[in-house]
Amino acid sequence: MSRTVLAIGAHIGDMDLTAGPTLAKLVLDGANVTIVALTAGERGHPRLPPAEYKQQKVAEGEAFATAIGADFMVLGHRDGFLPDTDEAAAELATVIRETQPDTLITHWKHSTHRDHSRTAALVDRARFLADFPITPADALGTLHDLPRHAVRTLLHTENWQDMDGFHPTHYVPIPDEAFYRWISAIRHQAFARGETQGFRHIDYYTALMTTRGCLSAYPRANAFHQPPTPETTKLAGP
Repeated sequence: MSRTVLAIGAHIGDMDLTAGPTLAKLVLDGANVTIVALTAGERGHPRLPPAEYKQQKVAEGEAFATAIGADFMVLGHRDGFLPDTDEAAAELATVIRETQPDTLITHWKHSTHRDHSRTAALVDRARFLADFPITPADALGTLHDLPRHAVRTLLHTENWQDMDGFHPTHYVPIPDEAFYRWISAIRHQAFARGETQGFRHIDYYTALMTTRGCLSAYPRANAFHQPPTPETTKLAGP
């Protein structure tokens, strides 16, 4: 049976950049991968107006997903104004119930970027709501019409803005085919090339993969943090 993964970022490009090599590897391994952006990230360009940059970002996100073999969707929230509400979490829980993923990948909860930290909180809440009995009286859209779903695994990806308290619990080796598929795709995103904020994202994450590979005895690797569950905490003991 194929594995299904949802990678959920605050903006178009967040998961493409940080978890993209792992997503490319998963696709090559036969998994079904969907990249979800809660906002387009339309306010991130210093020269283009948000409406124009949004069109560019959506086109870039669609092209990246196609290039690595993933599906892609953008929810309708505003960049910089991501709400932290049950209604927003229910919208994401609806996606979870519809796609039935085994694994969720998202931002680390401690971030200097509020949209990132709110995304992590929304994913955690949506994971709960996706497996919680919901009735029409709860007024959470069409969530009650869909079968409940429990997501087994939640992983936080490594992001240069989200490093406060982040420590890896899992390393995913990135083979050459996945790496080159990722880097060929990510080069078509303007922000990743450093054209919007000047930060050399592609160089940073390429070097980070090499560093994480050194620490895990692979040529290249992505690092993730998996929060402890009550079961794993109990097994670990005091």
